[in-house]
Amino acid sequence: MTSEKDDSRGNFLSSMVRRIKESATMKTLEKAREVEKKGIKVIYLSIGEPDFNTPDNVIEAAIKAMKSGLTHYTPSMGIPELREAISEKLREENGLDYGPEQIIVTPGSKFAVFEAIMALIDEGDEVIVPAPYWVSYEEIVKAAGGILRRAPTREDFSIDVEGIRNLIGPRTKALILNSPNNPTGAVYDEKSLKELAEILSERKIFVISDEIYEKLIYEGEHVSIASMDGMGDLTVVVNGFSKAYAMTGWRLGYAAGPKEVISAMNKIQQHSVTCPPAFIQKAAITALKSADEFVNQMVTEFRRRRDFIVERLSKIRCFRLIKPKGAFYVFPDISGTGMNSIEFADTVLRKAGVLITPGRAFGGYDEHVRISFANSLDNIREAMDRIEELFS
Repeated sequence: MTSEKDDSRGNFLSSMVRRIKESATMKTLEKAREVEKKGIKVIYLSIGEPDFNTPDNVIEAAIKAMKSGLTHYTPSMGIPELREAISEKLREENGLDYGPEQIIVTPGSKFAVFEAIMALIDEGDEVIVPAPYWVSYEEIVKAAGGILRRAPTREDFSIDVEGIRNLIGPRTKALILNSPNNPTGAVYDEKSLKELAEILSERKIFVISDEIYEKLIYEGEHVSIASMDGMGDLTVVVNGFSKAYAMTGWRLGYAAGPKEVISAMNKIQQHSVTCPPAFIQKAAITALKSADEFVNQMVTEFRRRRDFIVERLSKIRCFRLIKPKGAFYVFPDISGTGMNSIEFADTVLRKAGVLITPGRAFGGYDEHVRISFANSLDNIREAMDRIEELFS
């Protein structure tokens, strides 16, 4: 016999699980599969995943590591030689002085963000995030019991420093930054970051700086807020190997920050995933030290695709867009169609066979959609032809 409690909707589940939502980007894939069952060829412009193969020398390094016996547990924080290589990378490329003891290697950068939020945020703490923002930030903050405060960006998606200042209150504990930004491709400029750093350092507010797209920049340059005066001890820098080295399926990321915070993150890692795979960590050293040419070639190709997709979308009268400076997304305004983002994405999928992501998922931007150009130029061209025909 079923009890009243068991029969009620989800009451047997934890309050944490009940207050978070499914990933909107993953949910779109289910819709695409339904359309494909009808015999329609779907072009995927929704996924944040490079369509390149992992560099051969990285794959070979992983195979060599496995054959040499690196198939066992490692220290939870990661193998010392990888943490040393990350420390060197941060020092030489970003001007950041984090020793290996201040670095943790994680199974993907998403888990580094998760650990950082769980290590810093208590029930009722507030976390400010410039919007639009990546879908998982809000749900992870909710999982920790925190409250997310949206800080709308300017028309060109640059950060509004005064807007952030005005949101800071007595319960503000942290700010999440993501530059280059997902979903807009915005790259935050040094002047704005300096102004923001002055405010945050004075108020002792932590920053989780998600820099996973740092190498995918077409205009401007990447600057880490951790390099600003007073921010080294207040910033957790998150990065990884998925985007720059086409290693999404390898699931390897890292975080660098104040030793106390990294140690707290390590506790979470010890009692959850233990450690990332040993042979993948070894291969990551090769990626850091010997894959620059691969990265440069990939960025050149992404720039070519960006220029193409921006040109094509600009000619379709219902689209208005800002040219992205980094990452591999465009985030056009589709309000001219009279549809919200979910209606628009469903229409494009079912009538044109092109999968894109509704902007509602990225902090409520319901007059926008995210379109990824992490697909071949031939597929992007066909997708643009289909969309243009649909709205001509």
